[in-house]
Amino acid sequence: MMQVNWLKYILKFKFKVGTSRGILTDKTSYFVLIRSKHNKIGIGECSPLKGLSIDDRPDFEEYLTQVCTEMVHQTEPTLDNLRSFINQFISTDWPSIKMGFETAWRDFILKGDRVIFKNKFLTGDKIPINGLIWMGDRQFMREQIKKRIKEGYSCLKMKIGAIDFQTELDLLKFIRDFSKDQQVTIRVDANGAFSPDEAYRNLEKLAQLNIHSIEQPLKPGQWNHMGKLCKEANIPIALDEELIGIHGHIEKKQLLESLKPQFIVLKPSLLGGFFETSEWIVLAEERKIGWWITSALESNIGLNAIAQFTLENKILREQGLGTGQLYLNNFYSPLKVENGYISYSRERSWNLAPLGIN
Repeated sequence: MMQVNWLKYILKFKFKVGTSRGILTDKTSYFVLIRSKHNKIGIGECSPLKGLSIDDRPDFEEYLTQVCTEMVHQTEPTLDNLRSFINQFISTDWPSIKMGFETAWRDFILKGDRVIFKNKFLTGDKIPINGLIWMGDRQFMREQIKKRIKEGYSCLKMKIGAIDFQTELDLLKFIRDFSKDQQVTIRVDANGAFSPDEAYRNLEKLAQLNIHSIEQPLKPGQWNHMGKLCKEANIPIALDEELIGIHGHIEKKQLLESLKPQFIVLKPSLLGGFFETSEWIVLAEERKIGWWITSALESNIGLNAIAQFTLENKILREQGLGTGQLYLNNFYSPLKVENGYISYSRERSWNLAPLGIN
């Protein structure tokens, strides 16, 4: 007889994190625990984002409890039937819960020691990642830029659209000036901040700074405008929030073929887990659309699973897996970020005492 339950955990940011949806000081995650009578434990993180996830709903905990209750009475799935098992018991309306249970079951099936995918990430292969520049005042952002470049990042991602646009252009120019002896790739993320008219004007100015790509310049759902922008803009467009709430093979194909973006940004916690993310990757590659995978403010438990999944795929560019360093009370783990890479160190072990796991 298995035990299946969940725990709530409040992650505290090291600084006030500025986003297009306001200032964050903490982040709530839920951890699914699947435990055998021999005390083998599978752990998965459900990481809904306030104001963004489609399962950011007042009945989240009620539904999570309902799924845990249902799972107790089920026969343990295998890796071969896990996708159908998850889809049978969890609605597509709850992507972060699907992600949490998929991770917990993978961990449980693969012996319960935080191995979610068996690949070379666990034996030393490193994943290149972008360095994040969070929103804030000019001085705060300049200090972040200098710090990230000195830390060895060859790709920086800067949030834009929340402060004066000219100030943001000045900061991007500062990146170019400060890193003139290095080849630094710059990505920007607008989180849907621009109107269609603003987007054309702003992208022309950004193009002068040799920007690699801009994530989600328009709010999602404006397919006519977004498709036109993807076709005509002189900066490659990466769709992010646009993918949230799109379910099924046909809907995904329709979005990619209608908008024809240059890139898509994949956040497994917002898309419904690794099976759903894998389908996006296959469909994108069939259409010569680039992609990268990004964590969505998960703790090291979720980040570990996403990093392992990332190396299941052929990596062609930097990934967005640097958010584990944001928290004061994150779980100590084998994950290590150094010189613009994330890796897994066998010399470090997990400390999950805050979840009551020794």
